[in-house]
Amino acid sequence: SHPLLCPPGIKCGGVLSAPSGNFSSPNFPGLYPYETECTWLIVVAEGSSVLLSFSHFELEYHDTCAYDYLQVYNGAARDRGNLLGTFCGHSPPPPFSSAWHVMAVVFRSDRHVAKHGFAAAYKKDACGGQLTGLSGEITSPRYPESYPNDAECRWSIGGAGGGPLTLVFADFQMEGSQGCGFDYVALFDGPTVAAPRLGRYCGSARPPRTVSSTPHLLIIFKSDFNIGGRGFKAHFYSAGECQEVFTTIKGNFSSPQYPNFYPNNLKCHWSIQLPPGYRVKVFFLDMELEGQSSLTGGCDYDHLSAFDGGTENGSLLGRWCGRESLAPVTSHSNRLLLVLHTDRNTAKRGFSISYVGVVPMNVSCTRTDFHIQIPVQSLAQLERNRIYLGTPSCAAQVVGRNFKIHTRFDTCGTESQRRNNTSVIVSTLYIDFSEGDQEDIHQYEVQCEPKRKEASVTLIAGPDPSRLSQAENLVDAQQWEGEAIDTREIKSQDTSDIVFISICILAGLLMVIAVVGLVLL
Repeated sequence: SHPLLCPPGIKCGGVLSAPSGNFSSPNFPGLYPYETECTWLIVVAEGSSVLLSFSHFELEYHDTCAYDYLQVYNGAARDRGNLLGTFCGHSPPPPFSSAWHVMAVVFRSDRHVAKHGFAAAYKKDACGGQLTGLSGEITSPRYPESYPNDAECRWSIGGAGGGPLTLVFADFQMEGSQGCGFDYVALFDGPTVAAPRLGRYCGSARPPRTVSSTPHLLIIFKSDFNIGGRGFKAHFYSAGECQEVFTTIKGNFSSPQYPNFYPNNLKCHWSIQLPPGYRVKVFFLDMELEGQSSLTGGCDYDHLSAFDGGTENGSLLGRWCGRESLAPVTSHSNRLLLVLHTDRNTAKRGFSISYVGVVPMNVSCTRTDFHIQIPVQSLAQLERNRIYLGTPSCAAQVVGRNFKIHTRFDTCGTESQRRNNTSVIVSTLYIDFSEGDQEDIHQYEVQCEPKRKEASVTLIAGPDPSRLSQAENLVDAQQWEGEAIDTREIKSQDTSDIVFISICILAGLLMVIAVVGLVLL
């Protein structure tokens, strides 16, 4: 047999449960064997974290580490959502701090080219380390118990999203002093203390939300020889893929790394904030998350939630998991918040979503005419000729604070159709949001049933018509200047018809009186 093949009985991998320890590749510091795979699972006390560091590292190099490699997982091995990194060559991995009490390391060699391998050490509850991933949590040593004296910890966060990082303190209580000279937390806008300082904090006031200008953030915690405190708890997230605010009339977004597997341990927010009067309609183009709990039947693991009103205190519009084909969801206000929670294991493909702002409008009809009214403030940036019915020649007029279209059924591309054995008049309302070369025209079908004088409006082209399998009625629950409009139809009564009927009734009464008078005479 080949001298570098793994001899029978050589120790390779295993479970490491002591508070600290060392491990290395087989035969280290000699050459590691060919065709070997080892997995070390580090398990410390629940509630603790693991700090992993490498004192020696030399593996066969490949630009994508396709031959020999070492992988570090923030939790169980082979769960793609937990992967912190894949390494090879001569550059050692940075020190890693786990987000919970389990960490895994996988070493694999192929059948060619052996090197000297690696040596690693771990310890529980060591503070500081390299943190990667799109989101995570940091606490002072022993939190929420009092932190030790003479401690110094450095957390270097490298945002996997490539965008700025946001740090939010959930709890903060340390020794206070003028200038924070004793115990403190210092934040730097980069990977080292040479980067610009973002702040230095102590006492019991929570530091403000901090956003870096680079994909790196350095956090230093220091305590002196006496007087401590509870310490701190903070969350970080990459602002690029995991925390976004949308204010445009339409848009689209997806889970981090979509269509590849999303990371574990995420809490991501997407906030859609539109002008007053609008509502938000969300279309689920694709969704695959971890499935329901077999015990409760609920979305207890990874899930996506939608909240009305823009905060998690708003009413819950839906909570989803697994692989589903979902119907669109519409907010009741001009703000909607989507939140993705992922747990410590089992990642999936994620989701792709588009949304469109539902323009507030009042559509009514008589037996002969359409009346359409849209508040100018809802389309403040648009000229009146960008809003038209059927053809550009039937553009809106500005009357007071509203765009108005008042047109007869025999103009403006209106046509008669039969739907559900009923004659209806149909036309298309165009609202042109295009800018430069970017064409962006929203289309609403307006419909009137002349006999009943009932009108309705439906979005027929919004975020991406090719992806929307059916038009969605947009009139439900719409508010118009403080007055609730009927949920399915916007009804209007033609006043001229009422006057005509009233005159007929009056004339009939007069005739009856005249006849009675003649008989009595």
